[in-house]
Amino acid sequence: MKRTNTLGLVALAVIAGGGGFIVDQLLTAGGHPSFTPSTVLPLILVALAVAVVAAAIPVRRATRGTAPIDPFRALRIAMLAKASSIVGAVVAGFAGGLLVFVLTRPVSPSLGSTGAVIAALLSGVVLAAAALFAEYLCTIRKDDDDEQPGPDEPGLGLSHLD
Repeated sequence: MKRTNTLGLVALAVIAGGGGFIVDQLLTAGGHPSFTPSTVLPLILVALAVAVVAAAIPVRRATRGTAPIDPFRALRIAMLAKASSIVGAVVAGFAGGLLVFVLTRPVSPSLGSTGAVIAALLSGVVLAAAALFAEYLCTIRKDDDDEQPGPDEPGLGLSHLD
């Protein structure tokens, strides 16, 4: 499994931002109110960020010690982290598109809707960053019997560009 490409996450966020802008544009053009994310969404995303990092910490501790590590558990947590980074990027991008739409209107937006959009944007960024960190924590050093060479020490290198 390759590491999550941060440039890919940024591209995904930009595409989702365009989607958020278009959704709000279509809603207001049809006479409907603009889309406002739920106020619970940021709490859920931050809780998910904390849970992903908390799940990855024991894997990191096991790689630093001499205790054997279950590679399947590390892989599952790394895949959860990868999926969480994608969700965080999409939510942050979509909320960014909503925010751009709201701020470019000639009418001042209400503080409640703007606050909810900003909170969703920030929590999406927090989730993506925490997920990337959790994926880093799940990197396992190569063993002497590994077939493919890898780094002796896990790191934040650009392994996804190899």
